[in-house]
Amino acid sequence: MTESVYKIIELVGSSPVSWEEATQNAIKSAGMSLRDLRIAEVVTLDMKLENNQPAIFRARVKLSFKLLAD
Repeated sequence: MTESVYKIIELVGSSPVSWEEATQNAIKSAGMSLRDLRIAEVVTLDMKLENNQPAIFRARVKLSFKLLAD
């Protein structure tokens, strides 16, 4: 049985629409340069306010991906 090693990174995605879209944006961006994404864990949700209204939704996401063996 071969053993696998995974790396965990943390990203912040943003969206003017929702936290779900902010999360999807972080994962989509990571997928453009990383392969074998495995787990996404939403760590923190927050938002930027303008005039007492939500302007930007932000999601801090931990992503794991498999490291490739040489």
